Amino acid sequence: MNSILRLLLLSLFLPVIAGCGCKVSMNGYSIDPLAKTFYVGTFKQKAQNAPATIANTFQEQLKDKVARQSKLKYIDTDADLEFNGSIENYVVMAVAPRPDEQTSFNRLTIYVAIDYTNNLDEKDQWTKTFSHFADFPSDQNLLQVQDELIVIIFNQILEDVFNEAFTNW
Repeated sequence: MNSILRLLLLSLFLPVIAGCGCKVSMNGYSIDPLAKTFYVGTFKQKAQNAPATIANTFQEQLKDKVARQSKLKYIDTDADLEFNGSIENYVVMAVAPRPDEQTSFNRLTIYVAIDYTNNLDEKDQWTKTFSHFADFPSDQNLLQVQDELIVIIFNQILEDVFNEAFTNW
């Protein structure tokens, strides 16, 4: 009898919940149901010593991530949601010192500043700098591992940006 009562209650309240226009998602993301489009502006390159194409690489990867993991459509003008920003810093430093005054690892850290604007809700906007790092053995030259490290770092930063924009925890 309890299961029949539960089913009856669920069938009564499910249409109410579904029709509320709430931000609901089964994957943990919460995108305004009125938002249909997004735009990623040209990212600026402010970091010294960074590869010349790093800003464009991040910009394209952000476009791809939002397009793949949401139902939003990319457009160039009058988008509902906008991402703009810059590569702020690209830092290589020695970490994990050893007794002989050498280091075991070097660390590449990348900082990306993002301006997010929801043109449908003026309260939903922010500016934030995201960073992540990846270590590599000190006996390797940065140029040997740079591309691989940038992929690792950008994957994490992109996930952080996406979560910041589309998760309301």
